[in-house]
Amino acid sequence: MRFFVKQFVCVKETEEHNFEQRCAIKFYDKLGEIGIETFNKLKQAYGEHALSRSQVLKWYKAFSEGCESIKDEPHSGRPSTSKTDNNVEKVRALVHSDRQLTVQMIASELNLNHTTVHQVLTQEIAMRKSCGKTVPKNLTIRRTCLHLLEWIQVKKIA
Repeated sequence: MRFFVKQFVCVKETEEHNFEQRCAIKFYDKLGEIGIETFNKLKQAYGEHALSRSQVLKWYKAFSEGCESIKDEPHSGRPSTSKTDNNVEKVRALVHSDRQLTVQMIASELNLNHTTVHQVLTQEIAMRKSCGKTVPKNLTIRRTCLHLLEWIQVKKIA
């Protein structure tokens, strides 16, 4: 969890640096500077966190053509087509039918991506692997042992 928080903070700082640099690019454009000079100044000010040369020139061109917005346009992104409610239910049913299935086995059975199945198990269904079985995350060690004993007894009866 800490890694994610640190990663989020770094992403947030990068977005702020990018916004600051776009402001500077627009400012230098209004002063009549050349794009490559602006890039060199940004490189000097931000070092390794500076926008790439092509990004600076892209923004410089946009501002010189009359673009007034400093904000980056929203990206459409790629919609998730495999993490649907229907697939979540299929994964849940498959796991409950046989808890010894691996993520790879579930993925091949349902023709889904390995990462998608793992995300469904850990985020949507809130399960994890314990002693070779997929169990709910909130089970304690004692409850896990009791759950395993119960499962063994049911298998012996069947």
